[in-house]
Amino acid sequence: MESILVHPTYFPSIAQMVAISQAEKVNFEVSGNYQKQSYRTRAYIAHSNGKLLLNVPIKHTGERQKSKDIVVENEFPWQSQHWKSLETAYRTSPFFEFYEDELYPLFNKKVSSLLDHNLQIFDTICELIELEPSISYTEEYIKQPDNVKNLRYLAKAKKEKSFQLAPYYQVFETKHGFLPNLSILDLLFNEGPNTLNYLQQQEINL
Repeated sequence: MESILVHPTYFPSIAQMVAISQAEKVNFEVSGNYQKQSYRTRAYIAHSNGKLLLNVPIKHTGERQKSKDIVVENEFPWQSQHWKSLETAYRTSPFFEFYEDELYPLFNKKVSSLLDHNLQIFDTICELIELEPSISYTEEYIKQPDNVKNLRYLAKAKKEKSFQLAPYYQVFETKHGFLPNLSILDLLFNEGPNTLNYLQQQEINL
């Protein structure tokens, strides 16, 4: 796949990681306006009750803000809540214990900038799955960019496009069936070292 343009998101969706793993270059959109109800602040995992939303609270100013200026709200312990949810959901998965020491600091270190946090998450995930993408960052927002595949829509949580992703083992599959395109964490905890191979083998219409 050619160069792609995507938003940094909170523990990216599997579809977004498929695109990133197959791209020649990854250009992160860091210059646009912040949009509510997007994967910048949310991720879905498989839980005992089905899909569970992990949502990052942000400080609202009442005015339009750039994504790079968004500050996380830390008035309540959202990070520890997210970690407890992950423990509950994936403690019995094949590879949770294999990766938890590397991931836990992301839920224990105080977060201020949403963008910085999402980029740190991305770097950590890439290290864990041994992916070394060529990364660049936008310097201005361009509505219809040239010479790049515009995949910024992958950050939209509303009217989300469905993708035909190959099934893999999930902890609660016997209870809920296969849940496609969850957070990359679901694939990581269930597939472990095979995660990158899975991502690179997918053929989806982006």
